[in-house]
Amino acid sequence: MSKKKTKTKSSTTPKLKKPNLKLSSQQKFIFGSLLIILGILLCISFLSFFFTGKADQSTLTELTTRTVKAENWLNKLGAWVSDLFITRGFGIASFIFSGLLFISGIYITLDINKARLRKHWIWGTLIVIWLSIFFGFFAHKYDALGGTIGFEMNTFFQDYIGIIGTSLLLLFGLITYMAIRFGVTGHTFVNLFSKAKKDIKDDFASDSDSGYAPLDNDLTAEAEDIKSAFDLSATEVVEPTIKNYSTPKVASNEVKIETPESDVAIEVEQIAEEESETDNLSNKLVEDFGQFDPTLELSKYQFPPLDLLKKYDSEGITINQEELEENKNKIVETLSNYSIGISNIKATIGPTVTLYEIVPNAGVRISKIKNLEDDIALSLAALGIRIIAPIPGKGTIGIEVPNKNATIVSMRSVIASQKFQKSDMELPIAFGKTISNETMVVDLAKMPHLLMAGATGQGKSVGLNAVLTSLLYKKHPAEVKFVLVDPKKVELTLFNKIERHYLAKLPDSEEAIITDNTKVINTLNSLCIEMDNRYEMLKNAMCRNIKEYNEKFKARKLNPNEGHQFLPYIVLVVDEFADLIMTAGKEVETPIARLAQLARAIGIHLIIATQRPSVNVITGIIKANFPARIAFRVTSKIDSRTILDNSGADQLIGRGDMLFTQGNELTRIQCAFVDTPEVEKVTEFIGSQKAYPDAYLLPEYVGEENGTSLDIDIADRDKLFREAAEVIVTAQQGSASLLQRKLKLGYNRAGRLIDQLEAAGIVGPFEGSKARQVLVSDLVALDQLLANEGQ
Repeated sequence: MSKKKTKTKSSTTPKLKKPNLKLSSQQKFIFGSLLIILGILLCISFLSFFFTGKADQSTLTELTTRTVKAENWLNKLGAWVSDLFITRGFGIASFIFSGLLFISGIYITLDINKARLRKHWIWGTLIVIWLSIFFGFFAHKYDALGGTIGFEMNTFFQDYIGIIGTSLLLLFGLITYMAIRFGVTGHTFVNLFSKAKKDIKDDFASDSDSGYAPLDNDLTAEAEDIKSAFDLSATEVVEPTIKNYSTPKVASNEVKIETPESDVAIEVEQIAEEESETDNLSNKLVEDFGQFDPTLELSKYQFPPLDLLKKYDSEGITINQEELEENKNKIVETLSNYSIGISNIKATIGPTVTLYEIVPNAGVRISKIKNLEDDIALSLAALGIRIIAPIPGKGTIGIEVPNKNATIVSMRSVIASQKFQKSDMELPIAFGKTISNETMVVDLAKMPHLLMAGATGQGKSVGLNAVLTSLLYKKHPAEVKFVLVDPKKVELTLFNKIERHYLAKLPDSEEAIITDNTKVINTLNSLCIEMDNRYEMLKNAMCRNIKEYNEKFKARKLNPNEGHQFLPYIVLVVDEFADLIMTAGKEVETPIARLAQLARAIGIHLIIATQRPSVNVITGIIKANFPARIAFRVTSKIDSRTILDNSGADQLIGRGDMLFTQGNELTRIQCAFVDTPEVEKVTEFIGSQKAYPDAYLLPEYVGEENGTSLDIDIADRDKLFREAAEVIVTAQQGSASLLQRKLKLGYNRAGRLIDQLEAAGIVGPFEGSKARQVLVSDLVALDQLLANEGQ
């Protein structure tokens, strides 16, 4: 009895119920459908990333702003998720996650055994990690191929076990996966090869037994119909007997394709042209090692991100309707006061100025409107009215009126533009935006040189920074080098941080940025030597320009042992040209004129800026070789005509407002603004990365002041002294470049030989950029001279 009571008491004690985690059929259907949809959405956002990822980079930091829209097919959330998984995650392998989500939804919806689903997730995750590391092995930076995880894990492995160790580790991972997942063993490959060998033997035996070659059944649909209609056998296809049929023409045209004669004709047409021995060798090298990659030494170099550039709140075009109406009425009223009627007027709003295009009534002289420039400026009470009469390519007259509230054109906005990002130019430069708010991108390689002028404080230095920043954002350090000349000593100093990445200098120079005028002369003459050396390379390679030469070198058709090398573009930037002309004169103008005339084909391009655009600075020789010119605001029409051969620069409003011409019409541009802190961030980002051991070294140039170290001791003369003397006397030209070409020497050794020849009295003293005078008339006189010295 007592036991029974105890049992009853215990049974009435309340127990905690376990939560019921089992889903009902309806819940499984809902949850499974959700996973299927999530998998599809994830796949769509990943797929869209490869088309819109670059355009969406700027929106990732503004996800909370409702007005900002992303280009991704799933808008901002799709842009963020795809960037998280692909760029910051596992790269292309992230697509497997969308597949796993989709399969999970199928399993849950159809209530399939979950054990296999867990297996799919475990192996799927391992495949994602392996693929990310595998694709990251071929990536040079954080990109969509292997993602950040794949790139970082590769970097980690390669730092400890190297490239070979990493590749073998990846191979071991693949073998392990195949062995565990699919049960692959060594016998699997043995059986596979044995079966393939047996199949080939059986096929060969059956073909030989049949007595004729197997029929090619790869007929078109129309030929198949004909074959079935006439019931052709195999022999009838080879030897057609179709004359007795009612449609002989159709049948014969279709069956003729299979005759042996047509096969012979096709075989003759496919005979390939024989390749030369050099082509065979270069093709084999490309096949074995791939094309030469000039960026390989700095393969992990990362281009600066857009976040380093400032984004301004006042960016974008704002339309002030009241201002437009007011200006339109004043223009119409002013012209009507002079009996000039207008039939039509249209406004195009730009960041700094608005262009009013007017169509005057018939019979109105254009010169009459052009002469009213000052009267229109007076009525509008605006500075910088410019009349274009007529606008080239249009039947209208343009009146440019400054906006009351100008908007800033940031460097970030022009660098981020599709026009710049997708440009395939050799040296793309994003200057700013035109009146129609279109990003202005030009190719420095096609200019081929740029002259920049304007009064003090009107934007020249900012313009130079915009040019250099554009190239830093687009070109790898192996592809372009800068020679920076800064007489002011303060404008270009920030670029010192990228000396071992992008700058070029003389071998004995401590600073890459040149501030001393004497070093400027040596550098310009050194560039002339570099130009001559490059032309010699192009001649030996039988190429017309640097692009052809580099493509040939990448295809391994040029032998480095014969002096060939990949040639980067060289951009010479001179910040204040007038100061150099004042202090050095012809010594600066002569090499610059030589470079401007000849250096285009071998990839040396000049950018010259000056704040004094007078005729004694911008001479006729300089202007003739600088078709591309930029004019910021100047103080007089004379200065404007000196720069542009046209007026208009005196009507600009300053603060980066400029006119650009490439030898045709003038284009008004608002120069992109890049501030000193922005340039500092960009150069610091580049300078903090792995660099070359030294800056790009230009050829050594021995100037007049240090070119007289005469070699008196005959015993210390070079072994090639007599041979060099004979070359100089025979050619009657005393230059180091001649010895380089004829004797295949480096410039330093050729320079020492010239000094020894001067000491021996065979050539005269240094005469600037001209070749030295040869003092010995012929080889007989040379023998006598050397015999007198005891040779």
